[in-house]
Amino acid sequence: MEKAEYDCGFLEDVVDDGRVSFEASRREQYAGDASPHEPRTPDAVVWPTDSEEVSRILAAANERGVPVTPWSAGSSLEGNPIPVAGGIVLSTYEMESIEVRADDLHAVVGPGVVYDDLNERLARDGLRFPPGISSGDLATIGGMIANNASGFNAVRYGETRDHVRRLEVVLPDGRIVECGGDVVKTSAGYSLKDLFVGSEGTLGVITEATLGVEGIPEHRRAALVTFPTERHASEAVAEVIRFGVRPGAIEYVNEGTVEIIDEYADDLSLTAAPTLIVEVHGNTAGVEEDVEFVRSICEDNGATSWESAAGDEREEIWRARRETYDAVRSHRPGEEPAIVGDVVVPISRYPDIVEAVETESDDLDLFCPAVGHAGDGNLHYAPLADLDDSDAVERARELNRRIVKRAIDMGGTATGEHGVGIGKRKFMEREHGVAVDLMYDIKESLDPNGIMNPGKVLPDDGDVTDET
Repeated sequence: MEKAEYDCGFLEDVVDDGRVSFEASRREQYAGDASPHEPRTPDAVVWPTDSEEVSRILAAANERGVPVTPWSAGSSLEGNPIPVAGGIVLSTYEMESIEVRADDLHAVVGPGVVYDDLNERLARDGLRFPPGISSGDLATIGGMIANNASGFNAVRYGETRDHVRRLEVVLPDGRIVECGGDVVKTSAGYSLKDLFVGSEGTLGVITEATLGVEGIPEHRRAALVTFPTERHASEAVAEVIRFGVRPGAIEYVNEGTVEIIDEYADDLSLTAAPTLIVEVHGNTAGVEEDVEFVRSICEDNGATSWESAAGDEREEIWRARRETYDAVRSHRPGEEPAIVGDVVVPISRYPDIVEAVETESDDLDLFCPAVGHAGDGNLHYAPLADLDDSDAVERARELNRRIVKRAIDMGGTATGEHGVGIGKRKFMEREHGVAVDLMYDIKESLDPNGIMNPGKVLPDDGDVTDET
């Protein structure tokens, strides 16, 4: 899609206190996210502070046919907030209110609240918002809801969607609607809030959310477990889940990535081998029984070492895991992740998708670090390439095509938590079939002028072709 130039001067009449910028230097800050996708500079950036301002902005833009791309922190990995059609970037970062309702296990938050900041506030009441993401120091709640983000703790506590109780959303025509309620369950009508969770700003702008939160577990036990092969490690994961254990987290790290992390975090001494990071949560003595059960499963699957971690040592392990992406980016000077894969498969097929990444990256002569939130079947892979080497970049893209197709054919999905954005649109029909037509109908009904984050999620005509 070619970027058009739009006259966005009308924003000065609808936003107070000069919270709009047309300066090139400011606009360029909102041209790209953390992904390898090509950045595009918007025509204006605006920072509303409440839903009424968002309503005025969208109504005016909709009347003029000006594209609007919602923006939270820009930490997305699939180009989700890149303003590919130009127009307006609408940053929700100023909308950062937090109200904790501890007695109801609720937090009412603005979309600009940073994940780690929310958990710091919740901790005063012994609570937390638990999906657990690696970019928690940057990612905002609005972005997490828009992408249905999740991470380390999703295997036990679920993804963002599982914690959203109520949403306030501004539709493209400026209407402000509330979806859901401040309760755990309801049977009253269509679940409209779930329509907006994961919609990546293509249907409206989330301006407030009521989230269900959890108590902080009293006991946490962690372990580093090494295995002789990738398949041994991934089969251990499948058995842990199949036998009914729900660990707080169970992360898979392939051998090459372990070496990178050890090099990057030089205060750790990691064994270069396929590794699981296992953490068990609970509030009773049963935690120790779960730990021993997981250990026995790992040993039955050939584990070569089991190293328990607690206190500061446990925190260091998780710090290193959270910094994996930065470690990978710094590993080979002149090379960057050409893509960041994000597939999910049924847990019984986890060993197969892990093996597929190893086999296909070898076939394409790529060095491919891989990690995964293994307990829910999620695998990330990041083939490194010189981004100026068109052949290397194309081989990385081919790797992604092969792995995504395999994941979908196994009954999985093209994306577990990064969203569709730009990079996964071409796989939507392969994954959803004729249901994509219904998605087009929903988009047309809510956004007939096509102003909301165009170029994302749904493929344009001719954009699918060889991936179906």
